Order: sequence, then structure tokens, then C-alpha cells
Amino acid sequence: MSADQPSVLVIEDEPAQREVLAYNLEAEGYAVARAETGDEAMVLVEEVQPDVIILDWMLPGVSGIEICRRLKSNTVTRTTPVIMLTARSEESDRVRGLETGADDYVVKPYSVIELMARVRTQLRRVRPASVGERLEFDDIALDAETHRVTRNGEPIKLGPTEFRLLSTFMEKPGRVWSREQLLDRVWGRDIYVDTRTVDVHIGRLRKALSQHGGDDPLRTVRGAGYALG
Repeated sequence: MSADQPSVLVIEDEPAQREVLAYNLEAEGYAVARAETGDEAMVLVEEVQPDVIILDWMLPGVSGIEICRRLKSNTVTRTTPVIMLTARSEESDRVRGLETGADDYVVKPYSVIELMARVRTQLRRVRPASVGERLEFDDIALDAETHRVTRNGEPIKLGPTEFRLLSTFMEKPGRVWSREQLLDRVWGRDIYVDTRTVDVHIGRLRKALSQHGGDDPLRTVRGAGYALG
């Protein structure tokens, strides 16, 4: 899985449905993790830290509703969008799903095209740069589609790693990212890089952002990591 590739976890016990979903998501450019039970899903959530979760209501053992409840009561996964798949179309069931914290609700049989659009909508909310959105913070503008950055209208030249770092910061201004979190997000989970490498690239990003003047927008949070603003 490449570092800037959005990831989706599909939790579906029906093999054919699971593979159709995985195939279409991979065709859209997403990294896909698969789980067929709730217990397996909870392990994968921790390992993969997906950007979006597609969750079937009817699972063997732990139900989809219970999985959703656990995800939304955990501080780490609370903001991860959950799209619930269900054959239940009754309004009371839909309300129950949404009350548990599901972010969206798709009734089977569903259109794959519509489901992909809903995944994109959720990604736009949590990782706007991954779907080509333009991001702005104070006088800094980042165009994820054209890979251009400007500050106060002046172009800023960034290497690919610095660009991914800035995208990560601009998606969640004010959030403090630890070095380990930045390594996972920017370099990828399967690549071993020393945490000091993060400091080197933060230094380069700072230098690049200040090349036309202006204050350093990045904040070092002692013992915790880095934040934008």
C-alpha cells in the first residue's frame, strides 16, 4: 500500500459480495483490506487504520451494529467513516444504524457505482487531498490535483515527501501528529524509516514554506510531535 493511497476496510461475510466490492474499490485506486467476521475486523482496524470502513449489518458472531458501536466509542476510530450495508430497509432499522454512529447507510441490493460515490463523499470529508481537493490554510493553498502549492500567491516548490507532509497537516489543521503517525501516513506502514527522517523532512518543509518570507506555520509540540497552526 503506497503512503498516499486511501485505504478501505470491507467487512462482509459473503465471499462473492466481498470480492466484488474489493475489485471495484481497487479499480478506483484504493488499498483494500478484507474481513469476514467482527473479531477479524477489529484486529484489522488496528493494523490498517483504514480511511473508510464498509460494514455489513449481518455478520456471524459479533453483529455489524455492535462493531459500529465499538468503533464509534473508541477515541482512535471515532472519526473513521462507517458505511453500513444491510438488507434491512425498514426505517426503524435505518435509524438504529445511524444512532449507533454509522455515517451512511446503503440497502442491498445496491448499485456499486452509487456505493463508490458514497465512499468518495466520506473520503472527501476525512482526507480531502486524496480525492484531489484544493486545501487552504491562512495564506497557504495546496491543489492536490495539480500538486501545486502557493503561499501568499507565490509558488512553493516541494519534493513529493514534503508535499504529502503538507497535505496531511492541511487536512487537519491544529491536530498534533506524532512522528510515528506521520511515518505511517506519509511513508507507508510497510516501509521502515527512522523517526529522525521525519524531522529532516519537516525542516525542509519549513524552509520551503518560508522561502518568500512569512512566519513558520508549523509548530513543534514538545514530546508529542508536530502541528500546523
